[in-house]
Amino acid sequence: MIWLAANLVVTTLLTGTFFVPGVSFGAALGLIVAGTLIGAVVLVLIGNIGTRTGLPTMAITRGAFGTRGSLLPVAANVVVLMGWSWVQAMLAGVTVNYLVESATGFSNPILFSVLCQALVVCLAVFGHEGIARVEPWLAALILAIMAYVFAVAFGTYSPAEFAAIPVDESLGYTPFIVLDIVIATAISWTVLSADFNRLARNGRAGMLGSGVGYTLSTVLAMALGATAIGYVILSGGEAVPFDPTVIVAAFGAPLAIVIFLSVMATNTMVVYGMVTSIVNAQSRRKLPFLGTALVVGAVSIAGSTWLALLNQFTDFLVLIGAFFVPVFAIMIVDYYLLKRGSYTRDILRGDGGAYWYTGGVNWMAVGVWIAGAAVSYLLTYVVPSPLGATIPAFAVSFLLYLALSWNRRGRGAGVPHRHLAEEGHAAAR
Repeated sequence: MIWLAANLVVTTLLTGTFFVPGVSFGAALGLIVAGTLIGAVVLVLIGNIGTRTGLPTMAITRGAFGTRGSLLPVAANVVVLMGWSWVQAMLAGVTVNYLVESATGFSNPILFSVLCQALVVCLAVFGHEGIARVEPWLAALILAIMAYVFAVAFGTYSPAEFAAIPVDESLGYTPFIVLDIVIATAISWTVLSADFNRLARNGRAGMLGSGVGYTLSTVLAMALGATAIGYVILSGGEAVPFDPTVIVAAFGAPLAIVIFLSVMATNTMVVYGMVTSIVNAQSRRKLPFLGTALVVGAVSIAGSTWLALLNQFTDFLVLIGAFFVPVFAIMIVDYYLLKRGSYTRDILRGDGGAYWYTGGVNWMAVGVWIAGAAVSYLLTYVVPSPLGATIPAFAVSFLLYLALSWNRRGRGAGVPHRHLAEEGHAAAR
């Protein structure tokens, strides 16, 4: 239920509004399903490392990047998650502002963005336990309202009418570009996969729960976005993508409630993810959770006033892909193929040990990361690829790191996987 609530979010919903009429309605739905399933494989594999080791995502990067080298993906992760928190708070604020302005004439989207993010920070302070209690209720309510929106859309227009919406090729969307965007959405969520799956009952439960929850939520949210913008087109309105007020105007307060609640559910996880990344960045000197949460929360609230970021959302997705597609390819190769499904207690050390590499940095992993990010950038902006950038960048990073590191295969392995977080706490006591 945590994963189900997580991606029933306004950004995922509005991402679906990019696809129609860029491609046909039927093609959009098919590509949403296919891209989600592909991306979910990466998310589940990284989450399973968290379940097996008991460590959050960014702490696991020490295994491949080194004790000090892991600080690079940690820094990138905080930047990306902070951007997510700003975008989602802004979208919630714009939506609330639209409703308030329609009812009273008062308009101040920056104020409402700040208020929405302040509520998120309050929820995140309660940590994983508080999130686990709140998310299922938010998920159930969001699903109920989503069902209402689908009923209105398909009760007014038939599936055949949605399928007959003319494709606007001038928008520049192709099936592979749509697939690339959907996969990039999964990659953006993978930064949090181990943070939450580390507390799963066992590996099978974690993989099943995150896989099913993420897949259902993404497909439903993006399909709702595609359906909502299709409804606007069939009603004679203008198809303006990534603008919550357009679809709220069509469906009214129920859809606005979905957007608001989804931001509360998801942004709470995002802020929590930033805090856990910073707190667990170093094993020797950990920062206090509450103090870190308050500082991170203050920055996220301040940044939610930067409404101009909403115009750069697609570029933001490209940034996420360039940052983290290579990272997750490297992590999967390192844990499952090179270390044979096992990290040792050395990953908890502040210096020395199996994951110290050269001065605390695995420069080979860093080099492959840079190469993979360069491939992602080149295939997006310099020589646009008909296959998109995400799949080629992942493949290049995966194969290059595997080839360069093959002679290290099995080093530090040979022991059963263990819940290292529990061992670390026991050692500290």
